[in-house]
Amino acid sequence: MNYRPYQQIVRRKSRQIMVGSVPVGGDAPITVQTMTNTLTSDAAATIAQIRRAELAGVDIVRVSCPDEESTAALPEIVREVNVPVVADIHFHYKRAIEAARGGAACLRINPGNIGNATRVKDVINAARDHGCSMRIGVNAGSLERHLLEKYGEPNPDALVESALEHAKILQDHDFHEFKISVKASDVFLAVAAYNQLAEVCDHPLHIGITEAGGKRTGTVKSAIGLGSLLWAGVGDTVRVSLSAEPEEEVHVGWELLKSLGIRHRGVKIISCPSCARQGFNVIQTVATLEERLAHIETPVTLSIIGCVVNGPGEALMTDLGITGGGNARHMVYAAGKTDHTIEGERMIDHIVELVERKVEAIRAGEAAEKRAA
Repeated sequence: MNYRPYQQIVRRKSRQIMVGSVPVGGDAPITVQTMTNTLTSDAAATIAQIRRAELAGVDIVRVSCPDEESTAALPEIVREVNVPVVADIHFHYKRAIEAARGGAACLRINPGNIGNATRVKDVINAARDHGCSMRIGVNAGSLERHLLEKYGEPNPDALVESALEHAKILQDHDFHEFKISVKASDVFLAVAAYNQLAEVCDHPLHIGITEAGGKRTGTVKSAIGLGSLLWAGVGDTVRVSLSAEPEEEVHVGWELLKSLGIRHRGVKIISCPSCARQGFNVIQTVATLEERLAHIETPVTLSIIGCVVNGPGEALMTDLGITGGGNARHMVYAAGKTDHTIEGERMIDHIVELVERKVEAIRAGEAAEKRAA
């Protein structure tokens, strides 16, 4: 059971490209990305970090490739992980060629920044030969000098013009497998730039609020900016930029998509803020359940409500639910209906067991449908 959206989000129509085996744009699901913060040259540490992001549900991971040692580590990294790897390149065209040869699924690069026409052509040929797509990554903090002189400061027009200038370089070489980002740390600037870009091209858009801040501040800023764009149908792949571990970026990205009804993964907990009426410690219960149910990938909705004021109503709209009651006994709901009571000391273990049973039942039903088909 899930909340039925009162407003259907209509996505902007974009071209579809492939990032390795993952489609981006068109009617493909909006993907969640993150970036490692280990030295890419340390393959073991980078692989371990990517695997943690995979457990959190990441679709695509970017790694920085500032030197030859980093691109040399790419083949091992790509071989040992289960998601496409994007190589982050800035000014070194040789690093881009090495990354393409090393198995990168995508190159994050601004073609106008890597040198003369010959170097640009060499990078494009390497990407084409090795099946790499590209991301044009425009950032308000590193706009080209001529655009800053023209506009006086970073603004939406400047970001969009930069993106289209870089895009034209690729298009002039008949290369069209690219997506674009126009990031800024200012929410209003980023949203305005993305909306403006969405109106003038059909390239898939990688959306993000760059340098958003720490876990709390960055989550809020990203929710406002990226939520606004996604609600308007803009965005084909998402990276939440936090001063936090990559898996935390993935968790927040998924929560954004789940909150808007765009994609569903894992357990969605609907919980009250708690008050003096609560029959159990809601805050501690939710924190514990989030940790113990983190391994679940199948979409399941769960309501955790401390008292009977809103509990029964919320339970109507979730697969499973619990409402605080008297005498340390709490009501358990299944498919919106009262089912049984459970004593407080056994409540958390019992909820985990119920969720895992629900997942097994869903999987069994899906398997039966496949056999019938």
